[in-house]
Amino acid sequence: MSMERVAWGSLYNITRAKSGSKPFSKATLKRVMGFARPHRGKLIAFVALSIALAFLAVATPVLAGQVVNTIVNKDGADEVIRLATLIAVVAVAEAGLGLVSRWLSSTIGEGVIVDLRTRVFDHVQKMPIAFFTRTRTGALVSRLNNDVIGAQSAFAGTLSAVVSNVVALILTLIVMLGTSWQVTVLAMILLPIFLIPARRMGSKLADLRREAAEHNAAMGTQMTERFSAPGATLVKLFGRPDEESREFALRAGRVRDIGIRTAMLQFTFVTALTLVSALALALVYGLGGWLAIAGQLAPGDVVVLALLLTRLYAPLTALSNARVEIMSALVSFERVFEILDLEPLIKQKPDAVDVAPGPVSVEFDDVRFAYPSADKVSLASLEEVSTLDTRGGEEVLHGISFRVEPGQTVALVGSSGAGKSTIAQLLSRLYDVDSGAVRLGGTVPGTGLDVRDVTFDSLRDTLGMVTQDGHLFHETIASNLRLARPDATDDDMWDVIRQARLETMIRSLPDGLETVVGERGYRLSGGERQRLTIARLLISQPRVVILDEATAALDSTNEAAVQAALGAALEGRTAVVIAHRLSTIRAADVILVVEDGRIVERGTHTELLAAEGRYAELYRTQFAEATAVVEEAVPEF
Repeated sequence: MSMERVAWGSLYNITRAKSGSKPFSKATLKRVMGFARPHRGKLIAFVALSIALAFLAVATPVLAGQVVNTIVNKDGADEVIRLATLIAVVAVAEAGLGLVSRWLSSTIGEGVIVDLRTRVFDHVQKMPIAFFTRTRTGALVSRLNNDVIGAQSAFAGTLSAVVSNVVALILTLIVMLGTSWQVTVLAMILLPIFLIPARRMGSKLADLRREAAEHNAAMGTQMTERFSAPGATLVKLFGRPDEESREFALRAGRVRDIGIRTAMLQFTFVTALTLVSALALALVYGLGGWLAIAGQLAPGDVVVLALLLTRLYAPLTALSNARVEIMSALVSFERVFEILDLEPLIKQKPDAVDVAPGPVSVEFDDVRFAYPSADKVSLASLEEVSTLDTRGGEEVLHGISFRVEPGQTVALVGSSGAGKSTIAQLLSRLYDVDSGAVRLGGTVPGTGLDVRDVTFDSLRDTLGMVTQDGHLFHETIASNLRLARPDATDDDMWDVIRQARLETMIRSLPDGLETVVGERGYRLSGGERQRLTIARLLISQPRVVILDEATAALDSTNEAAVQAALGAALEGRTAVVIAHRLSTIRAADVILVVEDGRIVERGTHTELLAAEGRYAELYRTQFAEATAVVEEAVPEF
């Protein structure tokens, strides 16, 4: 190994280590060992191979010195051939063991990545909606990428490096001291000249790298937000493209300047350390040669010392950075564990049961609810703030009670922010109530299953929901439909597409059901996107349907068509409908008027109009200028 390689390796490790002076956490180390346990067999073999490779690395210089001594002493060609053969055998063994070691390193490292990523991904999926409304997606994705890979390096590189370098250092020192203590002491005196530049300049390079990473992250965020369909629309409507360009160019220019400075510092760093290498070798050859001429040292020993010089500096340099590298890996583990330590607010009970087959009733029994504060659902580092917002815990639903019999439709109306969508989220268990209960089934009040006692799978099979935003994944139409029913056939999909009045449009597409809808479905119009989410609801065939402003994005023509489809789809099913357009819920069995988290009125459309209360006020405001013809043109369900 040349001193230049040592310099580059040292530079690489230092600039990628995260600074920090936190002490080793026994709890963190214990958890790390928990991830190592499934790979302990490979880890033991990996460490053993690292030790064997350290022995072989020292053996080659010793054999080379013996070859020189054999030639000088003229001990015969057979001995030279024998030593040369041994050197070849050592080289082959070193190459073979190196390949096996690399395979073990990769297998362990990639295995840890899979374990960590899977654990974090599965855990994040269990987090409540409040977690996702607060967390920056990029920061969360970074934990699954950068920090997981940083943690993986502890197994794939740092562990073997520490073990092999300790063994190599001990062996090298033993051989060098046994060969010539004078030359060894000289080499040790020169060591600070090697290490001090590595630490000082390496720190500067690490700071530059972190600054460049911050600028690149900012540019990435700017591109991600501006290049999405809604972001690009916002910039075109309200943004200032010239200022956006200047801001981006400023950051890109700073990254360029950092890149130039980094390149020059790296070259200076490596050149300086290579110069130290040359000076050290000159001193070894000078002192060693003088001792050899004086008869105090064999000529071959001078070669041994020269070859072992880099094998002395290399492990010392690596071990001097070992603590920083280990702390860097532990920081990555701790950042991953931060996510895993966030307790999901919504959990399935060990004794959870399934909802019984057949029609299902819905009952809210004196439900009270407050959205959780940030400290219960989030992390400051994920929100990229110094401290979490402690606000929260204020009750938004106050004693909500109502019952929907199997097959009935209940409509929730009221002002924005009154609590209608919160009621729907509690029914689908996106949140849990603070007091009271939400029940499914039961022939009389109070006898149904509390949704907190129901298995997640059964709850998903029982309930179907269409939200106002009509979100779709950046996948094909078929994939988005099969999200609700993985075993759906093409015929099943065409059936619900027909009901959602999308058949003509989708058949006109070149790829039909295999058409990719784009990020959040933005390749489709708002109405098409919403109708596709309704088709997704229909294909799941739920027994309880929740429609949260499901027709909000539709024009009058599309709304009429979809309402007709929904009327047929909801027949015989229990439905909770949240609607801003009161015309869509006039035929509901019960209409609940929600204001400030309370039900202030309930009854049928006719009864509530006759009561001259809040519903009548909303109705008159919405239809003050509507004609009877337009009013009758909107179908009911």
